Amino acid sequence: MSPREPRRLLVIEDESHIAAGLKLNLSLEGFAVDVAATAREAGQYLARPHGYAAIVLDVMLPDLDGFEFCQRLRESGNFTPVIMLTARRAPEDRVRGLEAGADDYLVKPFELSELLARVRSLLRRRQWENADESRAPASPAQLEFGRVRVDFDSHRVTVGDRSVELTRLELDLLRYFADHPGRVLERKELLEKVWRLRDCANTRTVDNFVLRLRKHFEPDPSAPVHFLSVRGSGYRFCPVPSPA
Repeated sequence: MSPREPRRLLVIEDESHIAAGLKLNLSLEGFAVDVAATAREAGQYLARPHGYAAIVLDVMLPDLDGFEFCQRLRESGNFTPVIMLTARRAPEDRVRGLEAGADDYLVKPFELSELLARVRSLLRRRQWENADESRAPASPAQLEFGRVRVDFDSHRVTVGDRSVELTRLELDLLRYFADHPGRVLERKELLEKVWRLRDCANTRTVDNFVLRLRKHFEPDPSAPVHFLSVRGSGYRFCPVPSPA
């Protein structure tokens, strides 16, 4: 894409008046905006070669709910930033959206200015993630432990000669562990730093994701040596297992 071309957004929203309002206001902000009313139509847009800077995704679609759509998107290898729109306010619903692979979550009704701010923030974060590694020297581009090899830039993960597919949130959690080896990480810290949740008491989400990492990477998930539980606190990542 030429530097002079506007960044392109895909809005997936079946309520025509909301979609029209979003397209108008995002266009006024300098974005090129495509609008899809169904998941199927969105898939046709996503198959086009130009790609998108971000996706604004409504949860309630007529042919497929947004959670499932986002999960399928991530499983296909598409990691375009996604902002979910929903009328559901419960923290558990926000967690479900983030677990499906969304990058941010906005509850309806919302102020247009907040959506615009979140879109800009999301795009800035993606620019930082794609910037030179010198911006974050403490965060390794690659991780090796046991028979596991991880390339965070390409999202390529292998265990021995077997490829492993991780969701974006699984990869983010693994990277946070890699950035803090040997340190006890409380569940609350993980919710805030990885999930960006400061108002959620459901720490079982963290436990469930750690179980996923154990199933992916531990020689025996029932007796972990890399992702260790610390009773009453949280978890510790040990790239090199401690002596028995």
